[in-house]
This record gives sequence, C-alpha cells and structure tokens, in this order.
Amino acid sequence: MPRDPWDTPAMRQYKRFKTEHPGCLIFFRMGDFYEMFGEDAEVVGRDLGLTVSSRSSPIPMAGVPHHQKTKYLKMAVDLGHRVAIVDQLEDPAQAKGVVKRGVTQVITAGTLSDEALLNDDSECLLAAVAFDDEERAGVAVVEPSTGAFTVIDAHPARLADRLAALGAREVLFAEPATGETPARVQALADPAGAALTGRPGWHFGHTEALEAIREQFSVAGVDGFGLDADAPSVRAAGAVIRYLRETQAIERDTTDATSGGEFQRQRATLAHLRPPAREPTEGICVLDATTLRALEIERTIRAADADPVEGSLVGVFLRSVDTPRSVVRTPMGKRLIRAWLTRPLADTDAVRARQDAVEAFVNDTALAEAVGQALDGMADVARIAGRVALGRTTPRDLVALGEAGARARTLEASLEQSAPLSAHRERLAALAPELGKLGDAIATACVDDPPAHLREGGLIRDGYDTEVDEARGLQKDAGAWLAEYQAKIIAEFDLPSLKVGFNKVFGYYLELPAGQAARAPDIFTRKQTLKNAERYITPELKTFEERASTAEGRAVEREREIFGGLCELARAHVASLSAFADAAAELDVLLGFALKARRRGWVRPEVVDTPTLTIHAGRHAVLDEHLGRSFVPNDCELATPDAPAGLALITGPNMAGKSTYISRRPS
Repeated sequence: MPRDPWDTPAMRQYKRFKTEHPGCLIFFRMGDFYEMFGEDAEVVGRDLGLTVSSRSSPIPMAGVPHHQKTKYLKMAVDLGHRVAIVDQLEDPAQAKGVVKRGVTQVITAGTLSDEALLNDDSECLLAAVAFDDEERAGVAVVEPSTGAFTVIDAHPARLADRLAALGAREVLFAEPATGETPARVQALADPAGAALTGRPGWHFGHTEALEAIREQFSVAGVDGFGLDADAPSVRAAGAVIRYLRETQAIERDTTDATSGGEFQRQRATLAHLRPPAREPTEGICVLDATTLRALEIERTIRAADADPVEGSLVGVFLRSVDTPRSVVRTPMGKRLIRAWLTRPLADTDAVRARQDAVEAFVNDTALAEAVGQALDGMADVARIAGRVALGRTTPRDLVALGEAGARARTLEASLEQSAPLSAHRERLAALAPELGKLGDAIATACVDDPPAHLREGGLIRDGYDTEVDEARGLQKDAGAWLAEYQAKIIAEFDLPSLKVGFNKVFGYYLELPAGQAARAPDIFTRKQTLKNAERYITPELKTFEERASTAEGRAVEREREIFGGLCELARAHVASLSAFADAAAELDVLLGFALKARRRGWVRPEVVDTPTLTIHAGRHAVLDEHLGRSFVPNDCELATPDAPAGLALITGPNMAGKSTYISRRPS
C-alpha cells in the first residue's frame, strides 16, 4: 500500500498548524525557504504568481526564499489573505528528529506591524464592532503598530461613516452559528472597504470583555478610562484585545525575527497597547467620509492619479513642489498631520494655542532651526516601540531608540525660551531623564552603524564586553598566537624544523620531520603519521583550537544576550517612548505649518466667536502650491459685522472655480 505523502513528521506539523489557524495561508519555514503545500500552494500559485510543483511528492508545493518573504506577505495581505508565519524554533543542525516549529506571527489586513508592510504616512487600523440593538452600536479601533486605542458608541449608520473616514482595514464581528456575515455588519464595513473577520461570539460578551481589559491593563474596571462598562464599545474593546493576543502577542522562546536564520530571544507582549479612550467629539469638527472625499483632504478623487496624495491638502505638506522634501520630517508627524487635517479643531482656545505655537516658529528662525535639526532623520519611534513590545526588534530599531533618547534631551533644551511651546517642553522634561538614560545605555553598548540582523554579530562595540572582545580577539589574532606558540616550542625544545599547521580533518597540529620525531617531548601526543613527518597535538594547542573554533559562535551568542537585555530595558520604557513619539509628532507638524506659512506668505487668521468669515486676497492652498504666482487671490466675505449671518449657495458646472472662489458681499 503506497505511503500517505502527508504522513511525515514535517507534513504532520504543517497540517496541525493549518488546523489551528483555519482560513490562514501557512508560510512554513524549511531551511532557506518558506513553503506552502496542498491547497495553500494552489492559492499562492494563482494569486501571487508562484510556481507550483510536486517535485518528488504528489503534494502541490510552492515556496519563496526567506529573504523575499516580506514581498510576498504584502502581496498576500493586499489581496485579502490571512497569513500564519511558521518559523523554525531551533537550529536544524542541533535538532533531534523533526525541527521544532511554531507560529510566530499571524498577519491580517488590520494587524500589520512590520516596517516593510506599512506606509510611514498612514495608519493601518483594526476595528471590532458590537451591537446593543438596531439603534446603538460600539466600535473599538486600534492601530496595532503604535498601540493607539479608541472607542466610539453611536448609531450604526454614523459608525459606518466614521470607519470609512478612518479607513479601517479590518473589522471583527461576532460570527453567528450559521457562519454568515450579518447584514448590519456588512453595511458597517462596506463603506470603508474593510476586510471582515468573524470571531467567536463569547469574545464579545460583557463579562469576557471586561476580563480581557482588566488583564491587559491591570485595572479593576473601565471607569478610570472614562468608559461605561455597559457600552457596546467596551465589548468590542475586549474582543479586539483577544484578537491581538492571538495574532501578535504569541509567546515563544525564540523567533526568527529578521528572516535570516538567527534564533533570537525576544518576549512578545502588548505592552505598547494604550488604554482605550473615547474618541473626542467636543471641540472637534467631525467630517464625514463624503465630505473628506469631496474636499480632497487626504487624497484626490481622480482615480487615475498615480499618487492620490498629490493634489490633496495633506499633499501640500507631504509632497512639496518648491523643496525636495516634505516640511513634515518624521513618520509620526506625517500620520498626525492627516489626523489634524481630517479632524480640525472647533474650540477657539485650542485653535489659538496651536496658532501661538506655529507663530513662535514663524517668528523665531533660530528656534525653528534647532527643532528641525533635532527632528531630522528621526526614526519611527512610535512603531519601533510597538515592535519592541511585540518582540520584533531589530538591531537598527534598538540603535534608533538610543538616538531618540538623546533627541528628547535636545528637543527639551531647544524649547527652553519659548513660552508658546512651554506645554511641549514640560512633557519632554518629564520624559527626557528616563529616555536619556535608556539612550546612554544603548549608545554605550551599540555601534553607531548597526547591522540589519545579528546573524554575524557586529552590533556591540569593542571594549564594551570582555567576553565579546575575547572571542573577537581570537578570530583576529589566531595567526599571531600560532606564530608565537610555534616560536616558543621551537626555543623551549630546540626543534628548529617544527611547524604549526591546520587542516579541516585534524584541526591544528605540530609537525616534525621524521628524523626529529625521536626528540618529541612528553607533552606532544601523536595525531597522524605521514611518510616523512609526524604530527602532534599539545594540551595548550588543543585548548586554543577549541576556543578559536567556537569564537565566532560565542561572540554572536553573547551579542544576542546583550541585545536581548537591551530590548528588555527598552520594553520597560515603551510607554515613555510612545509619549515621546506623540510630543515629537506634534512639534513636527507645528513646525511644518510654520515652514509652509513662511514659504507661501500665509498669515495668521484672527479667530472670533461671532459667526463671521472675512478673507482678503485668499489663496486656495492646493492650487497656490501648484500654480504659484499664476493663481489669482480672491476676497470672501460671509456674515460680516455689517451684515447678518446667512447662507450662500454657489452653483455652476464642474471646474468652474466654485471651490476656489466663494464670495458674498453686503448689498
């Protein structure tokens, strides 16, 4: 009877992971490849353009080189697939029997956290929805890469529009016994174009949700977060926490975090997840998805545009036409400016405070220069903090956090004399000492230009750790030691023809001509007899050989231990790192506003409490950016002090200039 091709140790592993993660494509690490088998192979062959073969087995299979994993992961997720990454959890050379493997990450449309899968200037949002009845529903929205966590309770129709405006990528819902998607869930997700993921109904239970929240944040209840324990959004929050635990915070002893074969110990948690906060509505002008689209705030309507941001209001700050770079410098700032422009302030005091900060940068070029230099080249601290919590830190991430600690001090110092930015300085002053110490610890241990991975070491500075230095010294100075040892033996035992040699079969040896073999001292142990020579080993040479042959491995292993300790140190500061990222993002956007205002000659509008709009020589920000001097300024007066408030309805054909010129003059 022919043997079942699925009945092998590796294939039994594969089938187990497939059963444990239904609906997921399994990327199964085998040596230097991630392999897919059976139905998964057929799917990736069709959707990702991979070659499907059976080789010597009747099981269809397809694979990608480990260093191209990210490319195909992005393709799969963009097409709506869920992917479970199965990594080797031990060195195959040391494995007894089948290599130990485990799921180290589950990747879905709404749970992207790896740098290569994300866009710097936009969020990737995961949502969960729970219903009380037809009139009341709740949504919990999380950005898994940064830990931002918001809840909203409202009528389902309003929530649908809000999810669309936010651009949620994936929506979780309580899946009914039939397995079908309820119509009201579909109606909620469709406007956003989000992927739908059914979850067990009990995840959305009141008791279970509160339990998940209490466990995650070590609290007795949600009252301290300003939430109503009975609100449907709280049940949604509990469900999204459970989902993140299953897909992101996968506990494991080792992880192949950089797809490079090293077995790097990092703990996976959700330490970066912030407590759920109710989305503010007071003092905010809430724009629905239709308005955002019509005003082209984030992207243009013209679908044929290669870059939808080009020509939008956000694009004015991120795609500058008069300079080779964006006026917003950091990835955190690029995401924040989207949030600010899509949810403008509606509180006059808050508006004036923001204007004061922008004006400070406009008027004080030295201040603007100092803050700009401190922000230039800053890494995505918010998302790196997330990767630290999730156990996916790379050497470059760690060094970037070290630089962030130094930048916190620099930013605080640069704001010392600016009263309008005193609140930002106070925030930084509370963070700088702690983050500065973290930065010092990392900078002391790590080189300035770190490697992308730890396969061959190279992260830890010379002189930092004696064990690393000793191992590196053995690698560098082996030739010198052997020459010295040869000279010592020759002189000590009067053996002028003795030579030190090495081959892969016998290792290091001392060789004497056959005529001098009788003079070999007692410390020599014969290792090999040749026609005209004898080869020996000594205890000292054997000890050197053992140390030299393992030096590289010991150096790399010790570097991993130090790296792991620094990652744990950084993990203890995740909350402070996230707070620093927020402060840096705000300064970045405020400075960006100021730089654009200075270049374009924008002036500070006077915000009043009366229903009055008076604009003289106003210029459409986007058109002015692209047309420059050829743009004709316009006046606009609506509800002036001399005329009562009213409504102006402007009509006309497309491209007639309605959005560019709107005016109402008193009769």
